[in-house]
Amino acid sequence: MPESGELQEFPQRLHHAVPAWVKSGSCFHIRLRVDLASAQTLTDSLVAHGLLDAARFYHERQRWHCRLFLLMPDHIRALLAFPMESQMSRVMGEWKHYATRQWGIRWQTNYFDHRIRSAAGLAEKCACILRNPVAKALCQRENDWPWVWRSDEAITSR
Repeated sequence: MPESGELQEFPQRLHHAVPAWVKSGSCFHIRLRVDLASAQTLTDSLVAHGLLDAARFYHERQRWHCRLFLLMPDHIRALLAFPMESQMSRVMGEWKHYATRQWGIRWQTNYFDHRIRSAAGLAEKCACILRNPVAKALCQRENDWPWVWRSDEAITSR
């Protein structure tokens, strides 16, 4: 425990392990960032189409269940669920590695994950993610943002 006034250092690498008590199919808010020193823009048309196709591919191959996948110029926000037999960190690492090989994207070492705990929380997080391009003045309305993909079930529930 740090003494009063001392700063506690955080680990350099988070483990992103899903505890055994978390229900199978639990949804996570994931945020991946491009390395700060990188000039790569994820919303470049060729890169963006490729990243969205790769997200869809992982969904179709059941590497993850994607409810929402949204690209911003310097980061990705997604709502994903992972099969219990898969390690979230491994799946995310493989996907990031593929994107690096295909488009030369330099990612930050880690990523953010937060488990969504309720249907209301899921709806709130989905709305927040969809508002992100509007809040950053990249478009005027949520529906104007082209760099988003949702699975069929998520599209019909909108």
